[in-house]
Amino acid sequence: MTVSKTLKQVIDAKTSQNWVIGQLGLGSIATFQQRITLLSQHKDKRITLKVFADINDDSRALLADKALAKLLCPKESVSLTAITGCQRVIVNDGRLIIDFYLGQYLTQLQAVPMVSKGIIKNWHIASDADQNQLTPTLFWQLAKLSKNDAQLSLADELTSELQQQLYIQAEHVGLYRYNAEDDEPSHKALRYDDICFQERTAMRAQSQELQAPYPVCPAPFTDDVNHGIAIIGGGVASACLALSLAERQQQVSLFCEDSALAQAASGNKQGAIYPLLTPDNNTLSQYFQQAYLFSLQRLKSLAAQGHKIDFDLCGVVHTGHDERSRKRVAKIINGHAWEPGIAHVINAEQASSIAGVNIDDGGIFYPQGGWVSPQDFTRAAFKQAQLISDVSLKLNTQITQIKHLDGQWFVSSNSEQFGPFKALVVANGKSITQFQQTQYLQATGFRGQVSHVPSRAKLSKLSTVLCAHGYMTPSNNALHCLGASYVKNAADTHYSPNEQVENLHKIQHSYLGQDWVEEIDVSGHSARVGVRMVTRDHAPMMGPAPDLDSIMSLYQNHQLTPESRVYWQNHNAPVHQGLYVLGGLGSRGLSSGPLAAEALAAQICDELMPISRDFVALLNPNRMWMRKLLKGKALEFTNEV
Repeated sequence: MTVSKTLKQVIDAKTSQNWVIGQLGLGSIATFQQRITLLSQHKDKRITLKVFADINDDSRALLADKALAKLLCPKESVSLTAITGCQRVIVNDGRLIIDFYLGQYLTQLQAVPMVSKGIIKNWHIASDADQNQLTPTLFWQLAKLSKNDAQLSLADELTSELQQQLYIQAEHVGLYRYNAEDDEPSHKALRYDDICFQERTAMRAQSQELQAPYPVCPAPFTDDVNHGIAIIGGGVASACLALSLAERQQQVSLFCEDSALAQAASGNKQGAIYPLLTPDNNTLSQYFQQAYLFSLQRLKSLAAQGHKIDFDLCGVVHTGHDERSRKRVAKIINGHAWEPGIAHVINAEQASSIAGVNIDDGGIFYPQGGWVSPQDFTRAAFKQAQLISDVSLKLNTQITQIKHLDGQWFVSSNSEQFGPFKALVVANGKSITQFQQTQYLQATGFRGQVSHVPSRAKLSKLSTVLCAHGYMTPSNNALHCLGASYVKNAADTHYSPNEQVENLHKIQHSYLGQDWVEEIDVSGHSARVGVRMVTRDHAPMMGPAPDLDSIMSLYQNHQLTPESRVYWQNHNAPVHQGLYVLGGLGSRGLSSGPLAAEALAAQICDELMPISRDFVALLNPNRMWMRKLLKGKALEFTNEV
């Protein structure tokens, strides 16, 4: 029986409306496209396909295949890049999700954060799966992530001998062959207290212990349709979170203190979108690559769905502006073998050709990057959320208090109380520390003034985003954006003539002696000021809100014992149940925010998250305190960066 027929019979069965399917190997381009086409037809179910594949010439060819890109997003080609880790593609308003996990199978499987139960319903081993990786250890990892009644299918192209070996290994861990002709599959007769299921339970418990002190989903809510999820905030992260929750058919209420969405930091005319890379490609750098690619996918999909978004993925040219920064840029591009779709080195001649204006320095080119209107992006994400689920918006509503009563959350303005909600997300940018429960989150506000300058003859030739000592965008509606200032804990957000001149000086300093720079005119005093919340390690905050009273109590009890580090290694950090944080996006929220929102939506809904365990720890709002406690250091409760 062909894979497509088996898959169709499995999905057509009158069972759960949410299916998660795992696959080892990509198969041929034709077979994979056939599979996506089949899965896309099931609009009455929500299907997630998790594909684990090596990074090699064949996988690169499939991911770069234009026909596949058009299949995933018919009107805007979705770019897939062969980087290690997970890339999520969302199709059909969230009814089909495809996660590409690239790298060694076992490594990628072990990195998946464990939820309360195994969740994958069916596994398939494709014809191109690496047979050397199909070990007993690997099969136990498949079983750990699976439902107890999960089934297995194999590609017809595999030899009979290999199929027999694989089915024996699968049965040993409790995975069984799907038999379309049998109304009662053979595994139904087995007892779930058999050794293989006991072993699965133990592996899941061990995996959850390894996630301490950062719980993936500490207390999933009961899916009560009468109690929705509240989001406080009106920026790009809030809107993307509303969309991610709407794709899961959640009821969402968004509270915004302004008269319209995207009036704070997300209100700039143009924002650059490109990844944050480090020479050693550390965890932060890896997260930003994955997040950046997801942002591009979100952006293109929203545009393809008919939403008006001003953007141009014209690339980003990143150069130094002095000896120190030039060395830093060179160290980044030469420190790691970057995928060409992420970044590659360019000389001065290439930089000038790409930019359309003369540049004397070489550096880094991010070919898929560019600029987008954050305001348009925010509005499009929220409008799409409203189209597919029950999503409401309360404008001119400043939430002044949040409280937890009888297992549910309530929010209050000066004149009204709203709720109950089964979950609450604080995502209100510069005001994220205003509540008693979030006041010590370690993020600091930095004022940023972005200058608007008119486009002129030579300046109008700029055809890519420039990043050096500050940034500058190509023109949109006859204006360029340049900036931005960076002022810690500024007293206000009023226009600053000094910062306007500083923005000009940054560009002049970056491109000395260039005639096109002489056309930059800031004398019109046109600018916009916003405040970005910045964390000390430059990673966003995403996850359950820390319960600092409980942390302090436990700290007092354990700080003087030799086992204090061991305690925190084996216990989850205390959190406020049902309260989550999404913020601290800094100056690259367009690149980092949408994936953080998608991961948080998965976490809230107790799904397998599209990020690794390392990324969960990197983004966790509890991380600053836990890092100290894991090292046996003293705690200081301050939100200063």
